[in-house]
Amino acid sequence: MTTSPQATSQQDRPLRATLIPVTPLQQNCTLFWCTATMRGAFVDPGGDLPVLKQAAAQHGVTIEKLLVTHGHIDHCGQAGVLARDLGVPIEGPHEDDRFWIDKLAQDGARWGVPGESFEPDRWLVDGDQVTVGDLTLDVLHCPGHTPGHVVFHHAPSKLAIVGDVLFQGSIGRTDFPRGNHQQLIDAITGKLWPLGGDTAFVPGHGQMSNFAHERRTNPFVADSVLG
Repeated sequence: MTTSPQATSQQDRPLRATLIPVTPLQQNCTLFWCTATMRGAFVDPGGDLPVLKQAAAQHGVTIEKLLVTHGHIDHCGQAGVLARDLGVPIEGPHEDDRFWIDKLAQDGARWGVPGESFEPDRWLVDGDQVTVGDLTLDVLHCPGHTPGHVVFHHAPSKLAIVGDVLFQGSIGRTDFPRGNHQQLIDAITGKLWPLGGDTAFVPGHGQMSNFAHERRTNPFVADSVLG
């Protein structure tokens, strides 16, 4: 699926993106790129690296870095391998997820997904920015699913890449080590909702949605549920 947050048929949008489900867990790896420079990044390259490389080549995108929302195996198990292959840096997540990244090989054996630990070139904190080509994305620290989870937001495109914080009709699990349900709710309502109801988001699994739709209908975080 290829999408431009405003209109896929227009080539003058600053950002374009395609979602590539990877690993047996069907995690949404996002390939996005700057249309002015055709330089791009993968967000959460958890596995199936030949498929990811083929997607970049198909769209004529030069990968300049990898971004990671959090340290779970399906999101970053192969990030270190891909970074070496492409000779590019890794940015993210927040360092509170270091314990997850340190045990990627162990978790990979458990889930049947290849995993290898890595050291990001840059840990991210709330308020940071990342650049890709001529694009600048804001970083929001959104703990709860994991303590070091971050979200990437491109304000001009009204697009957020939210990992496993929020899904269409659901929210991230908080029963993993150092998960926290109240932190997750606070992150969604305090960090994501202020981005605007017309902001579309890419979740870590499943279909895209927007914040207005979730505020109306999501059984976990709708305004009518939280009051």
